[in-house]
Amino acid sequence: MLREEGRTYRFRGTWRAGRSNWRLQVLSIFSLAVAFVCLASALLVVSNLAAVRDRWSRAGRATVYLRDGATEADVKALVKALEATAGVERVRYVSRDVARNEVLEGSGDTELAALPPEAFPSSIELSLTDGIGDMELNMMALKLRALPSVDTVDTYQKWTERLSSLLHGAVTASLLLALVVLGAVISVVASTMRLLLERRRPEVEVLRLVGATTRFVCRPFVVEGAVQGALGAAAAVFGVGALYGIVRSRFDQQLATLLGISPSFLPLPMILGMVAAGAALGAAAAWLSIRKTVQI
Repeated sequence: MLREEGRTYRFRGTWRAGRSNWRLQVLSIFSLAVAFVCLASALLVVSNLAAVRDRWSRAGRATVYLRDGATEADVKALVKALEATAGVERVRYVSRDVARNEVLEGSGDTELAALPPEAFPSSIELSLTDGIGDMELNMMALKLRALPSVDTVDTYQKWTERLSSLLHGAVTASLLLALVVLGAVISVVASTMRLLLERRRPEVEVLRLVGATTRFVCRPFVVEGAVQGALGAAAAVFGVGALYGIVRSRFDQQLATLLGISPSFLPLPMILGMVAAGAALGAAAAWLSIRKTVQI
């Protein structure tokens, strides 16, 4: 019986407080949403950078640039040897003319069009299997660079390293933003709960006089804090999603082809984690902010 009455009090108390102080609740949720927008935006950038890094780390390709003095016989012998190499899936020879046409295709750059074919190096493009590792790729590139007909070999690992460095910086920034969001949630929820407590102090004092425990009195405020935190995080996800939709609609498809991926929104587990974290932080902040006040 007492448990049922306690549940009824918590439900009615929470509903009554939310209905009578809806402006304060909306302002609190809006403030929390602004804080969570920063965190959601940072997580969105981090997740897309991680996708680009993973895509380039397993790009499965390399380019062998040939010297100007490489003869046709040297090129044919090199292509034949590469086709018989383990881990090489496809070999494509790109002559100077083909390289020039591919660069000029769709660019409309008159300065590039004025360059002679000799300005574009001939190359051999390699498509590699997924089973080849970084060590095997580095060994292959080292052997190819030693050949007299090869100028250089590009395995695109420098791009992966740069993206990894950029991703590390983005993760660090996200952690700092998470601390800022944590402080904002605690401050906003704590202030809101104190204001609600002051408005409902006569009711709280009556409950204390009839023997209500601190936990019993605080639970409606804790529920309100959890709801505020969850709604603030959900509103932030919705707002960032709307901005993402605008950016995605104007995203250059050629850039997506160059990167190898298209931008994607936050995965569902991350979204649910943000909402759950908002609810947990809101509940904890509410409990810590009013526990001592109720005990006085």
